[in-house]
Amino acid sequence: MPRYLLAIFAFAAITQSGCAIHGQARCPSGEQASTNELTYFGTAKPGGVVSPEEWASYLAKSVTPRFPAGLSVWPAAGQWQSAQGSIVKEASFVLSLVYTPSEANEVAIRALVSEYKLQFQQEAVLRVKSHVCVSL
Repeated sequence: MPRYLLAIFAFAAITQSGCAIHGQARCPSGEQASTNELTYFGTAKPGGVVSPEEWASYLAKSVTPRFPAGLSVWPAAGQWQSAQGSIVKEASFVLSLVYTPSEANEVAIRALVSEYKLQFQQEAVLRVKSHVCVSL
């Protein structure tokens, strides 16, 4: 087996075992197991950018109805590599959601990502999911 394949398999095994450990961790007394989802939405689209008004409308119609308990949003600037290999630099929005892990919430996240990609002709929306413990 080529060395690079062995390295890839070793890396995958280590990172996946880490996910299993964190996913099964118990929260201290007074805290609740939750998911923190950071979702990165690019704003460049054919013919322009997603305007603040379009973003506010998307939040009101697609995100808030699915996650009415609360959310945080902030503007960001970043870059990513397209499917064609070019580096794309653009303004973006980061959406942070903290929710109880469930199949219904996973379906809701996938739906709002799909809606954004379709509505604003996006190639990708980045999701970063972490298992966390929360308290109020």
